[in-house]
Amino acid sequence: MSLLDLFIEAGNLKRLPRTGWLLRGVSSPESIADHSYRVALITLFLADELRAKGIEIDAERALRIAVLHDLAEARITDVPLTAQYYLDKGRAEKKAAMELFIKTSNPREYFRLWREYEEGLSPEGRLVKFADKLEMLIQALEYERAGFKDLDEFWSALDSIRESEFYGHFRELVEELAEMRKELSRASR
Repeated sequence: MSLLDLFIEAGNLKRLPRTGWLLRGVSSPESIADHSYRVALITLFLADELRAKGIEIDAERALRIAVLHDLAEARITDVPLTAQYYLDKGRAEKKAAMELFIKTSNPREYFRLWREYEEGLSPEGRLVKFADKLEMLIQALEYERAGFKDLDEFWSALDSIRESEFYGHFRELVEELAEMRKELSRASR
């Protein structure tokens, strides 16, 4: 595989839908690439906010992790939680990531960055995990505003966000999102 092959294969992310939304009846859901873009954008702004507060975070490293965090899904797709009960998604993603990175000039570094996200090995990896969950909740709110129902299971991520080391820094933002959802629920009754 050449770099060009990698870039072409990464294009799959633009065509592959986030399957959790499909399974809950969202027609024409976001693609994996759509999701990954907003995760990177959220990561950029959150990292800058942390640095402005004097928190040591490597924003460039966090962005590199954010860009890579879903790349393995170009090969294995977005495996929904229901399927993960039957499959070892982590093992499959690890193999796909290793194969994708092997022809780059620095495969070990790219794989290390990917693992920092997957295993929460660094503050930057954990920040991207926080951004990933936050993005999913923002998307859930947008779908609910568009009239889609039965998305409660996605909101369970709110608990892990509140347990994150970054929650204290972004409590206001997270709780504002939770309040928006409560208001939407009250209005739709």
